[in-house]
Amino acid sequence: MPDFIPPAKNDASIFADMRGHHVAVRTPNLAEAKAFYVGKLDFRIVAEWDYADEQLAYLAPATDDRFYIEVLGGGDPEPREVRPYTDLGDSLKYRGYHHFCMNVDSVEETVEKLRSRGVTIVTEPFVLPAISRKLAFFADPFGNLIELAEVLP
Repeated sequence: MPDFIPPAKNDASIFADMRGHHVAVRTPNLAEAKAFYVGKLDFRIVAEWDYADEQLAYLAPATDDRFYIEVLGGGDPEPREVRPYTDLGDSLKYRGYHHFCMNVDSVEETVEKLRSRGVTIVTEPFVLPAISRKLAFFADPFGNLIELAEVLP
């Protein structure tokens, strides 16, 4: 199974206009979050703005103009730490948002590039035959998990 074959689109749906756009990540420090995503992952800053006492930014991967990370920083009170993940298994004990995923050509090569930039790898590459993927997980400085996925032939 080289990749998923989705079922036919439901153009008759009353929600046929819905499209994915971004995932939001709350951080106590927008500057540190931008430094990580831009400096370590080569994301681009698409837009920045203030909302009440918070500062926000849309960040996009180096070559993807269809998916953004919305980073929310500042605010009073600051966000609290609730998910001190130690590994992938530990992370599965918590309900709610878990991670977002970035497809890559080679999980092994991407993990090595991340390591060379000092990024913490939470789960080493492994194969999940049920979905024909090689996966790995790493974390941003605030513990938010990011999955890497390589589609296997």
